[in-house]
Amino acid sequence: MSETAPVAAPTESRATSLFVADSFPRRRGLVVLLSLIAGFLAAYAWSAQFVDHEIGFNTADALLGHNPETTPIGGVAAGVVFAFVTGLAGSFTACNIAVFGAVGPLVGQKESRRKRLLHTVKPLGWMAVGMIPVSALYGVIVGLAGTHMPQFSATRGATGELSPRIAQAMITFGSIGLVMILLGLAALGVIRDPLAAASRRFRNAPLVLMGVLAGAFLIGRPYPLFRNLFRHAATTHDPLYGAVAFTLQSIGNVLVMAVLFILLSYGLGGRLQRWLAAEPGRAATLTASAFLVTGFFTLIYWTVRILGRLDYIWFPTAPWNN
Repeated sequence: MSETAPVAAPTESRATSLFVADSFPRRRGLVVLLSLIAGFLAAYAWSAQFVDHEIGFNTADALLGHNPETTPIGGVAAGVVFAFVTGLAGSFTACNIAVFGAVGPLVGQKESRRKRLLHTVKPLGWMAVGMIPVSALYGVIVGLAGTHMPQFSATRGATGELSPRIAQAMITFGSIGLVMILLGLAALGVIRDPLAAASRRFRNAPLVLMGVLAGAFLIGRPYPLFRNLFRHAATTHDPLYGAVAFTLQSIGNVLVMAVLFILLSYGLGGRLQRWLAAEPGRAATLTASAFLVTGFFTLIYWTVRILGRLDYIWFPTAPWNN
């Protein structure tokens, strides 16, 4: 009488949230070091003049049909259009790339294109759940008290002094950078997953957090065209207009990246999943690198580099940024 072979118990997943995979790369320290170097080099080379003016200003100018910096916003309706267009013009920021790069490994390999498309759109929907309330709430606050907020100030700080709006930008983006670094270290397994408890109760909590971070970009954004919108929303003293305008600003800001994400995922989702599954740790490396590079860049650019420009510390300046 033959013995029945024992059935192996199913292996329990070690993943604690959507951004923390089952397996981690062997050289985690190397991933952190290379990400730090990449973030530092990006902060050194980044040209706000090129991104804000050559890309953002020219795009908004072409879409609006007039100079977006010198032409006053003519009313609520014009402000709503201005909000969406300037958000669209400011799409290609490092923070946006990190947010969408981090959700890349979530793209599934589905049998039909329709199922693949639906699986790709779902993460964007959950990100909107986090982004829209933050943007709308900030718009309400600006509509009520915006003229008394640091971002409303148009004054420049004296030599060696922080202006109020730059201080607000430093605090906001420095905090966002720290959150991204923590998420990146958790994705590598270096630290415990800070989203583990929330994910046990609500699986999509990490995606909602990504949306919250995207919405929080407005709180610190010193982007010149956004300042025009901020000042207009503040002077109207209309919280409903502020909520609508700021929500459209955020939607416009992520729309281009969202469309690119859908197109790439729709066409490459299956191949991406096969490539990630071919070697343990690849998914963790991709997710962690997206968070760490942008987290280090954001923290260095908005804190260390600004302190260097104010001569509090030394930080190298690229020749094209002089």
